[in-house]
Amino acid sequence: MLGRLNNAIRNQRISREFGIEALREVLETYLPQEQVDEVQYAYQFGAERHEGQYRKSGEAYIYHPLAVARILAEMHLDHTTLMAAILHDVVEDTDVTLEEVSGHFGRDVAALVDGVSKLDRAQFQTKAEVQAESFRKLLLAMTQDIRVILVKLADRLHNMRTLGSMPHPKRRKIARETLDIYAPIAQRLGIHTMRVELEDLGFANLYPNRYSVLDRAVAEVSGNRRNLVREVEQTLSKALRDEGIGASVVGRQKNLYSIYLKMRRKHLRFLDVMDLYGFRIIVKRIDDCYRALGVVHHVYKPIGELFNDFVATPKVNGYQSLHTTLVGPGGIKIEVQIRTRDMHHISESGIAAHWQYKLGGGGAKAPQVRAREWLTGLLEMDHAPGNSLEFLENVKIDLFPDEVYVFTPKGQIRRLPRGATPVDFAYSVHTELGNHCVAGRVNHHLAPLSVQLRNGDTVEIIGAKHARPNAAWLNFVKTAKARTSIRSYLKNLRDDEAVRLGRRLLERSLDELGVAPRVLKGDDAEQVLAKLELDDMEDLYASIGLGRRLSPLVARLFLEPAQQNSAIALVAPLAIQGTEGLIVEYGGCCHPIPGDPIRGHVSMGRGIVIHRVDCKSGIQNRKGGPHDWVSLSWSDDVEGDFIVELRIQGPNQRGFLATVATEIADAGSSIENVNMSDRSSGMADMRINITIRDRIHLAQVMRGLRRLDIVERVQRS
Repeated sequence: MLGRLNNAIRNQRISREFGIEALREVLETYLPQEQVDEVQYAYQFGAERHEGQYRKSGEAYIYHPLAVARILAEMHLDHTTLMAAILHDVVEDTDVTLEEVSGHFGRDVAALVDGVSKLDRAQFQTKAEVQAESFRKLLLAMTQDIRVILVKLADRLHNMRTLGSMPHPKRRKIARETLDIYAPIAQRLGIHTMRVELEDLGFANLYPNRYSVLDRAVAEVSGNRRNLVREVEQTLSKALRDEGIGASVVGRQKNLYSIYLKMRRKHLRFLDVMDLYGFRIIVKRIDDCYRALGVVHHVYKPIGELFNDFVATPKVNGYQSLHTTLVGPGGIKIEVQIRTRDMHHISESGIAAHWQYKLGGGGAKAPQVRAREWLTGLLEMDHAPGNSLEFLENVKIDLFPDEVYVFTPKGQIRRLPRGATPVDFAYSVHTELGNHCVAGRVNHHLAPLSVQLRNGDTVEIIGAKHARPNAAWLNFVKTAKARTSIRSYLKNLRDDEAVRLGRRLLERSLDELGVAPRVLKGDDAEQVLAKLELDDMEDLYASIGLGRRLSPLVARLFLEPAQQNSAIALVAPLAIQGTEGLIVEYGGCCHPIPGDPIRGHVSMGRGIVIHRVDCKSGIQNRKGGPHDWVSLSWSDDVEGDFIVELRIQGPNQRGFLATVATEIADAGSSIENVNMSDRSSGMADMRINITIRDRIHLAQVMRGLRRLDIVERVQRS
C-alpha cells in the first residue's frame, strides 16, 4: 500500500514537471496552435499504448517520452521531431507497427521512430553484435535525417538523469557507453549544453567516488575564488565599455569531467589545475571579436602559445570563437572566449540551431555543413567491407578528436585529427591518392609516412602507379577514412587470394574422388551453385578459401546422386607456401615450421590454421570431427621466417639473457618476445620466441645454445 502511494505521489510530481500541460506551455512560446495540437494527439496515442507500463523508478512509462520531448522543446525543435520523441518507444515496447505510426502521423514521424528503434536481438548471435548493428542503423538513419540522433541524444540524456534506479553494474555500462559514444556525438554536432550534461552524468555514474571527491574540491575552491570571478567580470566589462564595444562578460565554472580529463591527460594534481573558471565575452559583430581581443590583451597579459582563432578556422563541428589564456589577478590563469551572439547560439545548440533558425526565418549554415561532411564520411565507412563491430570501432575513432590544420601545396586548408600522418592526409584528399602513396613532403622536406603532422604544415604526397596500401599503416593512421580504406583494400586482396586457394582445395578434393575438373564449368557447376545459393564459382572458391565451406563436402556435391552416398571425402596433402600468410595462419599454440608434420583446421573467416600433427592444444580447442581437418605438407620451395618458442633454463645471474640473445643473433635469428618466470629459486626459466627458416636452422640455433656454459637446458615448446 505504501509503495503504491509513493508511486502515485511521484507520478503527480512528475506530471506537473513533465506532463503534457507543462510541455504545451513550452511549445506555445514558439509553435503555432495547430502544431501544438498535433503534439497533443501524439501524446494521447502514446499514453494509450504505454498504459500499464512503468519504469524501474516506479513512474508511469509515458513520462519518459514526454521528458524527452521536453528536452527537445527547450531546444525549440520542430513539431515533427517532438511527435517522434513522444512515440520513440511505441514500436519497440508495444504492439504498434511502423505502418500504424505512419498512418496516424505521417512518414516523416515514422522514419524518425524507426531510426531510433533498436533491432530484434533474435537476429544476432551476441549482445555486442545487436548493440553494434542497432547503433549502425541509428547513425545511417541519421545520414538521412539528422533529427534521428537529436531524439536519441535527448532519450539518452533523460535516461542518464534517471539512472539511479538501475543496479550499479548496469549504471557503469550505460555511463561508459555515454562517455564513449553519445557525449562525443553531441560534441561533434556542436550541442554544447547536452554534451556537458552527458559528460558529467556519465562521470558521476562511472566513477562515483572520483566525482564526489572532485566535486567537493571544486566547491571548496569556488568559495575562495568568487571574488576573483567578480573582479575579472567587472574589470573586463569596464574596459570594453570604455572602448565603445557593447559586450556581456560572464564567468563560468568548467564542468567536472573536463577538469578530470585535464588532470589525467597532463598528470596534474587538482591544485595545479588553475583555469577552473573561464570567461565568455559576447559581442554583436565579428570585427568586435578582434577589437575585444585587443582590449582583453591590454588588460591582462596573454600567454602567446595558448591562443586559438576558431573564427577564421572553425572547428570540425562548426564551432567559432576566439580563445585566449591570460595571466589574471594574483597570477592565476584565466581562459577567455570571445564570440558573437550567433556564434554563441550555435556553440550551445549546434546542429539543432538549424531548426531554430528555420522557425525564425533565418539561416545557420556552419553546423549543417560540418555535420553533412561528417555524415558523408559515415556513409563511406558503411560502404566499406566489414561488420557492425568494425563500423562502431571506426566511428569511435572518428568522434571529434582534437584537430590540426595543414595545407595542401596549393594553399587549401585540411582539418585532420591530432596525431594524423601524411597517409591520413592522402586519404582525406582522395582514396586513390592514399592507395598509391609512397612518401610525403612536409614543409618541402621528405618525411616518413608515419610522421605526425603539426598545425601549419604544408603536405605534399608522392605517389606511384603500382604502389599499394601497407597493412603496417593501420598501426599509425588516425582517421576513420584512412583506416576503412586500407582495410577495404586488404580485404579485397584477401578475397583474391581466397579464390585461388579455394580453387586449389576444391580441385584437390575432386581429384581424390576421381572427378575431372571439367565439372567446375557448365551445367554441373550451375546445379551446385543453385543448391548453395551462390551467384558464381568465384563466390564458391572464396567461401572455401576463407573457411566458410569445407572442400571435401563441396566436392561431393559434384558427384552423381548414387555416388554421393558412398563417397568418402578424403583430402590428399596440399603443399603450403610460406607466402600465403593472408589466407594460411600458423597456430600460436605449437608454432609449426617447415619440416614439421602438419595438418590444417579450416576456420570460419581465417582460412586454414596450420598445426603440428602432435599439437594437443590445437585438437582440444577445435570442435567438430575429422572432416574439419585437412592433411597438409610443406612445399619444397617454401621460404620465409617462422616463429618458434624455446624454453631455456639456466642460473639466475646477471648477463644470462644477454648471453643467450647474442648467441641467437650470431645464428642468424632474431628475438620476437621474451617471458621470464618466477626466479626466486635461483634458476631462470625463460620462454623466448625467435624467428627461424626451417627445422635445420632451428637445430643449429639449439646446438649453439646448448654449447653455452650458462645454459642448462634448451627445448622446443
